[in-house]
Amino acid sequence: MLSCKPKDVSLILSFELFGGIGNSDLMVKVSVIVPVYNVGPYLREALESLVNQSLQDIEIIAVNDGSTDNSEDILKEYQKRDRRVRYVNQENQGQSGARNTGMALCSGEYLYFMDSDDVVDTRALEICYATARQHDADVCLFDADVFYERGARPLPWDYDRAGILHEGRRYGGEELMNLLMDTEKHSAVVWLQFIKADYLKRLRLDFYRGIIHEDELFTVRLLLPTDSIFYIARRFVRHRVRPSSTVGKGYSQRNLNCYMTVFDELFKFQDSPFTRKFARYTLEKVFYTGHLIPLREKPAVFWRALRSGYLKYIGLRSALAFWLKRKQV
Repeated sequence: MLSCKPKDVSLILSFELFGGIGNSDLMVKVSVIVPVYNVGPYLREALESLVNQSLQDIEIIAVNDGSTDNSEDILKEYQKRDRRVRYVNQENQGQSGARNTGMALCSGEYLYFMDSDDVVDTRALEICYATARQHDADVCLFDADVFYERGARPLPWDYDRAGILHEGRRYGGEELMNLLMDTEKHSAVVWLQFIKADYLKRLRLDFYRGIIHEDELFTVRLLLPTDSIFYIARRFVRHRVRPSSTVGKGYSQRNLNCYMTVFDELFKFQDSPFTRKFARYTLEKVFYTGHLIPLREKPAVFWRALRSGYLKYIGLRSALAFWLKRKQV
């Protein structure tokens, strides 16, 4: 069985305190990694959608990332109910750190990163597993519906790529991302990806710590090296947008700085026509939306873009909007 084995002894010992690393009589086909941080009102619904999956041979690894609400109590409850649910506590490291911890503890053939306030179709893992095995896919992609809590900002995009991507077709990473950019359908979120664990292990890929928008970096580095990506035209995820979630919050200096950190790292990974196109595609939008940040924060952000050589990717229209467009009240 392909697997990504635990690497950190301290994590193993901590994990064993809360139910052990695995079950010797259970072949794990899919490891579901769930970062948990203060999601008490939503966590039961998320876990219910996992424990009721039609594919039984799964493990659910919840990483309690320093929650201060009742999230740990809920995890204890589900761990007692279902031996496939296990959790580990850690001091708050952010979503990247929580996912990395989960990856270090997984034992499945395939991985799925779930957001702890979302809901997954109960046949999702079964269909993804069958599709991935049938085609020997490194990555399978699928879609999502969005629902909003009161006060959340509507997203200016959707997660529906039906009609753009086609089932049964093998895509290469650069081909696929070019197609999605050209049709304005690119989405980097990892909760729409089903990933072969052995492929991820060979890449030595993890999540960059300390930033938001970390999926933008992870997804490019995941998809570019492979020619074995398959699309499933199903909306398997019901994605919740909350006022307090990353996409639900207003823009700030941190958003722009984190996007620039993504490209700092991405250009270290590969400086090519593709990555330059991706920088233009992303940074034009990011800086156009950057008109929303307070005026006092703009000089430092713009200076970093200038210093890093990113102005050529931002473009004149977005640069003018960044400085001159007024925030609508």
